Amino acid sequence: MTAETEPGAAGGPGDGAAANGAAGAGSTKDTEGAEGAVGATGAADANGADGAADADDSWGGVEPDAARRLLLAAVEAFAERGFHATTTRDIASRAGMSPAALYIHYRTKEELLYQISRVGHERSVRILTEAADSATGSAGRLAAAVHAFVRWHAERHTTARVVQYELNALAEEHYTEIVALRRRSEEILRGILADGVAAGEFTVADIRGTALAVLSLCIDVARWFRSGGSRTPEQIGALYADLVLRMVGARTEAPATGPTAPAGTPERGDDRPER
Repeated sequence: MTAETEPGAAGGPGDGAAANGAAGAGSTKDTEGAEGAVGATGAADANGADGAADADDSWGGVEPDAARRLLLAAVEAFAERGFHATTTRDIASRAGMSPAALYIHYRTKEELLYQISRVGHERSVRILTEAADSATGSAGRLAAAVHAFVRWHAERHTTARVVQYELNALAEEHYTEIVALRRRSEEILRGILADGVAAGEFTVADIRGTALAVLSLCIDVARWFRSGGSRTPEQIGALYADLVLRMVGARTEAPATGPTAPAGTPERGDDRPER
């Protein structure tokens, strides 16, 4: 894919660029930003898939049960080993099935990744939309959207790492479809920022660049967050919402979006970088 790649988020950039460092539109699938720094999902933390896929209601519509089990097993395997190092035997074994059983539900390993990516990106767009619609005023809408988006990436960090950082392994037609979904997230934030600038609530010189920066900031939480740290996903969401409001020079104070850890509280585990 030949178009430029920019940092952004699930739902991603417009104007021919893919959001987040994981994707770009064109034929070479070049990457920058977060994907350029990470390169892959990295290893899952000590809690395995941290219950992300099982607990997330995004997977509830996957039927039959065997197909859902395989998808959940693929999330765990891709997060732990990366897409290219994972075999269909690995996935089937995690699901308690034979390798042949996998092909009844998914033609290829890539199709599993596509389904994970599609469900995850649709979920991301829904999170941003519903959160923004739940608040009033540009500052309130931006804070709510960032808070919810960050919280999901922390709560479901294993799933989110696969969704956000394995796109280069997708087949061309699937990649193009996911990039279109990613653009929708950028469009949501660009709309909020544009409204805020028009209302005199925000001071933003480059709306598109700022939207991409905000999305990249939010998505990166999935890369570094670890369960057991001093801040909960809720608290990290509130912290990032405040940071983003400061970034855009918000003149209208948004309502508090959740509790934050005491100032100066050292992190015990959630800020350690990937190895």
